[in-house]
Amino acid sequence: MAHLDAADRDQILRDANINPRTGLATDYLNHFNEAIMLLEMIPDMPECADDFLEWRPLSYREHFAASNLKGRDLAISVYDSANPTIRDKFDGITAAMTSILTAVGDAMRQAKSDKTRVTLAEQAIGWVKPLVTHAGGVINGPSDEADVDTIMTQ
Repeated sequence: MAHLDAADRDQILRDANINPRTGLATDYLNHFNEAIMLLEMIPDMPECADDFLEWRPLSYREHFAASNLKGRDLAISVYDSANPTIRDKFDGITAAMTSILTAVGDAMRQAKSDKTRVTLAEQAIGWVKPLVTHAGGVINGPSDEADVDTIMTQ
């Protein structure tokens, strides 16, 4: 993509659902949204805990390597060349989500009652959902409005 002008490069990235400013793709958050969806089912159907326990953490690269998305190789390549500060912030958030979901899965495997599994699921949802939103904010970068606010306060 080095031979393309900036506008063409940005359009290719947008077509692959990759933010041209950050080099990150929101599709990775679907991996965590899947876990949240499974957790949300547990209070009404405690037997769905088994479905959640089948969820496995995947890194950004692993997620795209295993996907059928047309732009999967591009997503990995651009991620690898993304601004390290942005990527590190994003990776920190996704590592926290992975840690929470893994710990909750371990606790659910040891839980003896459905009530305990429901409590674990509800707590995990409360912790992970805001992190998914925060990760989405990192992927999408600051809005133009936020940029204007920053400039005006300088």
